[in-house]
Amino acid sequence: MSPVYPFDDAATARAVIDDRGTLVEWNAGARRLLGWSAADVLGRPAVNILAGGEQPLPFAPGADRWYGIVTLCHRDGSAVSVWVLAHHTPPDGDRPGRWLVVTPLETNGPPSREDPLEQIGLLQSPCAVAIYDERLRLRRMNDAMAEEFGLPEEHLRGLRMPEISGRPQSVVIEQHLYRVLTTGRGHDVRSYVPIGGDGRGYAWLARMAPITDDSGRVRGVCLAAHDFTEHDLARERLQIVNEASVRIGTTLDVVTTAQELADVCVPALADFVSVDLLDPQEHGGEPPSRVTAPVRLRRVAHQSVQRGIPEAVVQLGRFDVYPLPSPQADSLTAGRTIVADAASGDLEAWLTWSPARTERVRTLGIHSTMSVPIRARGLTLGVAVLTRYRRPGPFTADDVLLAEEVTARAAVCIDNARRYSRERETALALQRSLLPRSLPRTAALRAAYRYLPAARAGVGGDWFDVIPLSGMRVAMVVGDVVGHGIQASATMGRLRTAVRTLADIDLAPDELLTHLDDLVLRLAEESGGDGGATGEVGATCLYAVYDPVSRRCTLARAGHPAPVLLPPGGAPRQIDLPAGPPLGLGGLPFESAELELPEGSVLSLYTNGLVESRDRDGERGHRLLTETLAGFADSLEETCDRILSALLPEGGSADDVALLLARTQGLPASQVATWDIPADPALVAPIRKQVVQQLDHWSLSEITFTAELVVSELVTNAIRYGARPIRLRLIHDAATLICEVSDTNHTAPHLRRAKTFDEGGRGLLLVAQLTQRWGSRHTAEGKTIWAELPLYEADL
Repeated sequence: MSPVYPFDDAATARAVIDDRGTLVEWNAGARRLLGWSAADVLGRPAVNILAGGEQPLPFAPGADRWYGIVTLCHRDGSAVSVWVLAHHTPPDGDRPGRWLVVTPLETNGPPSREDPLEQIGLLQSPCAVAIYDERLRLRRMNDAMAEEFGLPEEHLRGLRMPEISGRPQSVVIEQHLYRVLTTGRGHDVRSYVPIGGDGRGYAWLARMAPITDDSGRVRGVCLAAHDFTEHDLARERLQIVNEASVRIGTTLDVVTTAQELADVCVPALADFVSVDLLDPQEHGGEPPSRVTAPVRLRRVAHQSVQRGIPEAVVQLGRFDVYPLPSPQADSLTAGRTIVADAASGDLEAWLTWSPARTERVRTLGIHSTMSVPIRARGLTLGVAVLTRYRRPGPFTADDVLLAEEVTARAAVCIDNARRYSRERETALALQRSLLPRSLPRTAALRAAYRYLPAARAGVGGDWFDVIPLSGMRVAMVVGDVVGHGIQASATMGRLRTAVRTLADIDLAPDELLTHLDDLVLRLAEESGGDGGATGEVGATCLYAVYDPVSRRCTLARAGHPAPVLLPPGGAPRQIDLPAGPPLGLGGLPFESAELELPEGSVLSLYTNGLVESRDRDGERGHRLLTETLAGFADSLEETCDRILSALLPEGGSADDVALLLARTQGLPASQVATWDIPADPALVAPIRKQVVQQLDHWSLSEITFTAELVVSELVTNAIRYGARPIRLRLIHDAATLICEVSDTNHTAPHLRRAKTFDEGGRGLLLVAQLTQRWGSRHTAEGKTIWAELPLYEADL
């Protein structure tokens, strides 16, 4: 059991008996004591050497140490009564458990005044001190060491360290003793050494020093053991607290944070930990400050030292109701940590309400439970229950303080995650209410979209829209507000509303962005408060208007990524578009660009969250977008999905993402008719006749009367109040007929209430009553008055 030293092994009688009661080892000291050789006894029952024959071995089942006087049978037939010390080693794999039985044969006689080992003053030392001779056998020890060994000096004198302790650690200690004995130099060893008869592991600092005589010869070794158990426990607790600060709260997810709490506590503090949280919805949406029983809790996390977590009665995500008495309810209603153990009987009282838990406790041998409320900022969030069954000791007062410290840290993280989740859900609901739920179907284009909130940063201010304009035109807009959260979503909503309002008055893209820039400046001033400081409000935006009649698209952007164009039969490319400053800088101009788009062209409008990430720059993201768009296969929806799959990581983007794909459609020339109008009111009648003929050609005779009246009023007003040249244009698709009258006068018309005897002033009022909608827009040459008529009377 120990290394071979150049000492007389026969100074101790030593035998090893396995759990079956068979002798498996027998040393020379045992032969010296009883006269039996190893060949005589090995492999035979140990009871054969007991005096009296059939009496059983005195070792108590389940014990790890026994000592006392036994009467043994000498080979010559005489009885020998000796004091023996026996240590039990548990089974290890296929090897059965064993009992090491020893008794000292030499006690060195009476002490000599000249013996340097007897001159060491140690009896009054508060430290545990022992003296070992040149054969590393115990010569002396003080009362402190005797207390640690659990046996008096006279019984242990003459035994070696492994024979006194019987533990594997004692073999290592003896090796260090031998090193000091042979080198003559002191040595310190720090180790966990079970010394007492109870086998408890203590942290010890063993300080070993040589003992020399007057000639300087090493005559023995002095061993002073200092108990550092409390110091080590304090260090372990500090390490657990430090680990908790690092491992708990790595995300803003409630369930993940609760699981991190359970993971930190197992096995460092407990063998099984469960974390149950209150449902805020049952308390008005906010966790309560006080809790009353019975308590309904949801299991969000648990952890065990065993695979499969056999201790759990409640599965993750399930609710359970805990009455009084129970660890959860008692702790939550009392508002403090409660410890119960089998020795005090408190644990039995806790289990009366749940037969399933009672059976689990008995099966696993659970002996100690600690219930810690999870509280943060005056609110009760839930409870953590820590359980022990493998660890032999119950929860101590220091364990309670440690569990409360770790739980308090976790509680703040859980509350932060809860508040973040609530704000994120609110922001998502707000953003969903502000973003379009569906895109309008227009004759100008077909569109598909995707919006994804940020995976971790929360809801942002990305938005998109498709806005029908007059003359079959359509506006497309994509924007991105700086920041995340409810404030960014609210700002996004205001900007989207502003864009729709400005688009409704048919501003050119560059003019619209100028007005939007002014709005962002005002929002920044408002967010700065009364102190005069400007708040941090900023945004980027891309605005485009497509005309299916001319098949031309006008675009302008404010610090936003340029769109990608996929022409029919061609390769995708990024449109060369002046960048423009971001919204909110003020005083800087915006430039627009115009390009012709063949029918079937695909425009890709997006926010920077799609192409930029921590692992990829914007240029590489744009290249990947064009490569993916090159695989367009006639389905806008499928292309959206392929783009997101190719550009976004599996865990989601760090920023929110908006993507709008639009495929243009052209309006055939056969669905457009144009007339130049002379400035003479007398020539309006021939124009009406030509309009009627054109409607008959289009098979729209059902609305001829209404269209004739609208055209007459609009043309008459243009002749009377406008400026030459004057032009009339009719456009129709499957659902709408549009009448447009353009002139070079920039003054916009407006409705007015005509008096009873007025001869005029009712033309636009009549147009408003007869049409689905009407309006005016400014152009570079002047203005255009337009009116839309539904092709089916049911739509009126």
